[in-house]
Amino acid sequence: MANLNVPFSANQQQLALLRLVNWGLKIGLIVFAADLFGLTTPPTTLNYVLIFEACYVGFSYRFHRLSIDNHGLLFLTLLLDTLFWATWLYFTGGATNAFVSLLLLPIAISAITLPRWAPWSLTALSTAIYSLMIMTIPEHGVDDTAKPAAAMADMHAGHDMSQMAMDMPASPNMSHSMDMGSHYLGMWFNFVISALVLTITVGFIAKRIRQKNIELRYLREAQLRQEKILALGTASAQMAHQLATPLATLRLLVDEISDTAHVAEQTELLAEMQQALNRCEVTLSDLRLATESIREQKLVQQSVEQLVALLSEQVSLLMPKTQLSLHISPEAETAILHTDMSLLPALLALIQNGAQASEDNQQGAKVDINISVSQSPSRSPSTQIMPQEISMIIRDYGVGIATHILPTLGRNMVNSPKGMGIAVLLSHTSFERLGGKLYLKAHPQGGTEAIVILPLDAKVDHIGV
Repeated sequence: MANLNVPFSANQQQLALLRLVNWGLKIGLIVFAADLFGLTTPPTTLNYVLIFEACYVGFSYRFHRLSIDNHGLLFLTLLLDTLFWATWLYFTGGATNAFVSLLLLPIAISAITLPRWAPWSLTALSTAIYSLMIMTIPEHGVDDTAKPAAAMADMHAGHDMSQMAMDMPASPNMSHSMDMGSHYLGMWFNFVISALVLTITVGFIAKRIRQKNIELRYLREAQLRQEKILALGTASAQMAHQLATPLATLRLLVDEISDTAHVAEQTELLAEMQQALNRCEVTLSDLRLATESIREQKLVQQSVEQLVALLSEQVSLLMPKTQLSLHISPEAETAILHTDMSLLPALLALIQNGAQASEDNQQGAKVDINISVSQSPSRSPSTQIMPQEISMIIRDYGVGIATHILPTLGRNMVNSPKGMGIAVLLSHTSFERLGGKLYLKAHPQGGTEAIVILPLDAKVDHIGV
């Protein structure tokens, strides 16, 4: 039986080997154990069927990778397995064959590996095949029951036949025939129950296991991502600590030079240096506050309007060349978020990436942001009210992101000419920690959209409530 904990290709190889074992079992039963298990001597036609099945088994083993992630092709192979088993059973005794329960094997495999429609289809087919074999069982013992009746007619030729029929006890052979009919009916009923149990119970258990495997895979990926973020955070904190002293020294030197500088060019140069130093000092200050907030797990209530105001202020200060276009829906302005100090830097990183992409595409450093409120697809377990979430769409006017990088960007570090995607990875982790998500997709008119989804406060929807 296929194992859900191994890769799908390994499952396919196991199924191919299982077909080879089944084919060898059919040959062995016919050649060595036909009399032991009371199998009917098969006709020559079955030999041709077995030869054809051998070719099918070899082909399925050689090209088992063709059905990887292809449910239709896998179902077709299980359908052929059912037909081959049905043909072998028909030529070796039909419903009287002791191995008729092997028709349940493809049903069990499909219940584990395929969607619900597949085991139900195979159950209907196998039940129909078994029913036909039950109906085509030859009437054994008819001649034996006729002999006593004929002898009785000769001995009592002068008596009334109807009275004789009423008084005559039931024939043992006739009773045996009725018992066998009940036995075959019970076998059929047992087959149907077994098929239904496999289809319903095993299919349900397999579905739960697949869901758990998906959750475990997601948790493993999240754990690996958190380990990478922890390593990056440790390195960033160390480098930030090392930068604090030289920045303070530079600040003193710039202040001393500015007191003695009188030339216009030097004054302009000093102004740019002052701006760069201000940016470094603000960043270090924000880093200290963010570190303290994350360490103490402080979450504060912040309206979207306040967040946008801080965002615009930071963009003007840190990225003065960026043309930021903001569109906020009325209901989103007063919506309340539960955030910490990591949210603003995460959004700034996405805006900076978008501005850089637009500028590289000769479109100017411009970024569009659309903010709206939408209903979350998940319902809160304690209330029937659908929770709301904020949606922030950050669009750039760049050339777009390569298709093969887009699914990985934000979840792992990638190799690309423009960098390793560390900023997007850090932003994605910050949103996840706040209960949000980050999606990247190509815009129909060019560029890339970064869609940030953040949950709104379930208890407080507006300021002052």
